[in-house]
Amino acid sequence: MLQVPEDLPAELAPLAWLLGVWEGTGVLNYPVGDEVRNYEFGQRVSFSHDGLPHLNYNSYTWLLESDSNQPLPTPLMTETGYWRLARPATDADSGPGLLAGVGEPAYGNAEAVETLRNTEGGFDLEVSILHPGGVSELYLGQVKSARIDLATDAVMRSASAKEHTASTRMYGLVEGHLLWAWDLAALGRSLTSHASARLARVD
Repeated sequence: MLQVPEDLPAELAPLAWLLGVWEGTGVLNYPVGDEVRNYEFGQRVSFSHDGLPHLNYNSYTWLLESDSNQPLPTPLMTETGYWRLARPATDADSGPGLLAGVGEPAYGNAEAVETLRNTEGGFDLEVSILHPGGVSELYLGQVKSARIDLATDAVMRSASAKEHTASTRMYGLVEGHLLWAWDLAALGRSLTSHASARLARVD
């Protein structure tokens, strides 16, 4: 049975192990044309909630410079998004727009959330991640214990965005650290290993 931490919406119990601020380093290795880009980066990730049945996600990365005379880190990329259990919308859910929900939440306790377990014993997920370069990713996947597997169901790009057609991401809690790996289909390449990192909880 799920254990729901105090003040946490019951639906977020399967994702509670993500909550907090994580920081660490990672590596990128990805082919671009005839060149393979390879470098290390730093990353700070936060997962928080505001009383609604989703996690708020923010990521900031920076290049780890080999030049010790570099006074400040070089920003690399930011992401923001939302993580939630995939389940049918109910009258109690807010939206569309600013329309308030009506009635009691359908999944307001651990027993109700347990009914959302899938046939593999996990919980189906929907994750939306927005990139400032004009790309929005919608991932579907599942959380099972302390492992998350995601694959894009849709990638939306603005007319000015670089080509990006699909992604998969994996997250796991290993010996108290958050590990992740990201495969990317972009710039004419099929799905290929892109980046990975190991992060420690700092808050």
